[in-house]
Amino acid sequence: MNRAVRRATLAVADAATEGLDMVTVVVGGAIGAWAGYTYSPDTWSGDWRLAFAGCVAVVAAVAVNSLAELFLTPLRRLLTKARSTARPTTPHRNTAPAPAATLDEALAQVVVATEEDAAHRAASAAFRIDDSDNFLRSEDRWRGYEDGEASFYLAPGVVLHHRADRDDYKRHFTLLTGDSEEPVVITGMEQIRHRLAARAAGLPAVPVTGDTEDTVAGTIAELDNHLKALEA
Repeated sequence: MNRAVRRATLAVADAATEGLDMVTVVVGGAIGAWAGYTYSPDTWSGDWRLAFAGCVAVVAAVAVNSLAELFLTPLRRLLTKARSTARPTTPHRNTAPAPAATLDEALAQVVVATEEDAAHRAASAAFRIDDSDNFLRSEDRWRGYEDGEASFYLAPGVVLHHRADRDDYKRHFTLLTGDSEEPVVITGMEQIRHRLAARAAGLPAVPVTGDTEDTVAGTIAELDNHLKALEA
């Protein structure tokens, strides 16, 4: 099943489950209120009948909701299991080379494995700054290196770099450019967008501020309007 369709289905199922939970409470309360008021003694005053109907409504709502939980609980478990299996995974590729015949060949194989491992680790850790499933978490776009670091090509002269501190279990993402700018620590996609937008608009990629965001947005809007005018 397509990943987007599966997510939408799970979201609808979650909403339906929560909706059913509320419906059982409302329906149980309504039935209890009607029964309590209808079957209360006619000799009681209206206030007493209403009070009795309210008590019966609460008891009925709890009772009906408890009965509904008998099938809602297994349904929630199924949804939880389906949600866990819907997480993106990289399919296993049985592409291990044949055993090396020489030490040099073994070293070459290990170098390739190290580079692939670095790319895989970078893509796996990218969820810290990118919650989507089709950009930074794409392993094929990461290039690993022998030292365990990896890079992600973004645009000419702009590369996202990943480094892992295995001892401290920390992951570091930095943005590198070819303009002798200082590496920029990246903690979210909005920072990458800001840097690229500034470069595209010919502006210095200074730290993000409200004024800078307005300037970049205004400049990009002007460029868009100019291009549309030329096309017309």
